[in-house]
Amino acid sequence: MAIKATIFKADLQIADMERHYYQDHALTLARHPSETDERLMVRLLAFALHAHEHLEFGQGMTNDEEADIWLKDLTGAIKLWIDVGIPDEKLIRKACGRADQVVVYSYGGRVADMWFAQNSAQFERQKNLTIVNLPTESTQALTRLAQRTMQLQCTIQDGQIWLSDGHTSVQVDRMPLKTASGRK
Repeated sequence: MAIKATIFKADLQIADMERHYYQDHALTLARHPSETDERLMVRLLAFALHAHEHLEFGQGMTNDEEADIWLKDLTGAIKLWIDVGIPDEKLIRKACGRADQVVVYSYGGRVADMWFAQNSAQFERQKNLTIVNLPTESTQALTRLAQRTMQLQCTIQDGQIWLSDGHTSVQVDRMPLKTASGRK
């Protein structure tokens, strides 16, 4: 019998001073059996960084045709495609062809560094692609916040990101590796 996904609930309060976005989101996240708490929390962080009333989680981990998180307009056109981890370069290229903007949040330390180095020439060809690396210290610290039911506050100001559950606060650093050079 197949192991089912574990359901996580998160009440996420976002105060993004950079985008002037202040909202509360009640989120349901399905953690695939092969997904770690670290990846789950990076997905949650990526949601907070791009929060929008129509932003939603996709089946990116189990379906190459979907993003981990995406934003579609009313016609179904993909405005924003977000993946976390170190996705295959071919999948990123395909996503860049389907979406106006693609953002990848890589993490994993040395493995993520090697992945970027091996694929950087191909990534440079994708004008609508942004890649941001999250240091291992930050992503592992996020796992301390992972609970089946979470009440989290995310504050984004002056390039800094803070995620807190009221008891533990985590500052998340991000290192841009590639910035989109324009729209598709």
